[in-house]
Amino acid sequence: MSRFDSYFLMKANDVPEYVREKLSFFPKDAKLECKEIGDGNLNYVFRVEDIDTKKTLIVKQAGEVTRISADMKLSTDRGRIEAKILGIQNKYAPGLVPEVYLYDEVMCAMIMEDMIGHTMMRTGLLKHEKYPNFAEDITTFMVNSLLLTTDVVMGHKEKKENVKSFINPDLCEISEDLVYSEPFIDYNKRNNVFPPNADFVKRELYEDNALHLEAAKLKFEFMNNAQSLIHGDLHTGSIFINQNHTYVFDPEFAFYGPMGYDVGNVIANMFFAWCHGDATIEDEAEKADFCGWVLDTIEEIVDKFIAKFKVAFKENVTDTMAKTEGFLEWYLGTVLADTAGIAGLESIRRTVGMANVKDITTIPDEKKRARAERIVITLAKDYIMNRTSFKCGADYRKAIETAVAKIN
Repeated sequence: MSRFDSYFLMKANDVPEYVREKLSFFPKDAKLECKEIGDGNLNYVFRVEDIDTKKTLIVKQAGEVTRISADMKLSTDRGRIEAKILGIQNKYAPGLVPEVYLYDEVMCAMIMEDMIGHTMMRTGLLKHEKYPNFAEDITTFMVNSLLLTTDVVMGHKEKKENVKSFINPDLCEISEDLVYSEPFIDYNKRNNVFPPNADFVKRELYEDNALHLEAAKLKFEFMNNAQSLIHGDLHTGSIFINQNHTYVFDPEFAFYGPMGYDVGNVIANMFFAWCHGDATIEDEAEKADFCGWVLDTIEEIVDKFIAKFKVAFKENVTDTMAKTEGFLEWYLGTVLADTAGIAGLESIRRTVGMANVKDITTIPDEKKRARAERIVITLAKDYIMNRTSFKCGADYRKAIETAVAKIN
């Protein structure tokens, strides 16, 4: 009888024993050290290291409540969903997600490859590091993992079985509340509004009924369009990276939804990096270099996604009607409109909602932070209200430049 035969929330000193029991990854006599390294809101992440060989692995356990609020209770089944989707994503985008060694349904824990030699992308961007291969890697990941899990490519019965397997109501509800609802109508009184911008937020978000209508349309698109197996939380905190390689991880919000949700999240979070660099880099040449790279990368992500999507569609389409002339252009157009809309929603919720981003909150100068938030909100409203007009990377660059000029 093992003490791991029934669920409990592990501490760091429990994990080495757990790993020894579940895997033969380390020698039996290995001296193991464990540290909790997670900084997310939902789970507990531990790194286990062999002190002598420096060999490591990661254990990730799902808790029954969130780390930001004990009142937000969640099904631990999200761990199963995450382990399963990592396997699917590794099939379609090999090498761009970490390998899963084991998923334990009792402890709701996953043992996986340690992304050693990589840094959490948000952490690197806060240091104003540039990643030349990111646009290439992330667009390959998104096109392959998203398009290849749609009805365009998959057998329709198989796809419907996938939809059933990835129903994820607890985490979807978090997105429905924190992304699509509360930032616009603070009915749960959980928003984090920076006091110098309180009046701006009230006028531009809480009192803009036309914006509420478009957010509502996007919310019901999110809830009802089982288009693709999406990551569901694809921000720079869900990416580990170095100068040569990218890993995408942490897909516990995965379910069948609109694929533009993932693409829009990436775009929004890249712009947060621009805001931090613009507000905190004192040397003008250094600022121009980093912020210019961010804008180039946003543009490159959109254009590479479009180009790769078209190629992959033509190579993989199986549905007879989807082969109809003009369908690809229409279908991609809906994805691009969703992308812009989601970029706006993610931008707003990370600025005024319950879960803010360090890119903004660590700007030390209050006036510069207030300015950054106003730029983000102004840009986000453009994304949402005019989402069908964002058809290429240059459209995003132009919108960013317009928003910056308007706030200046």
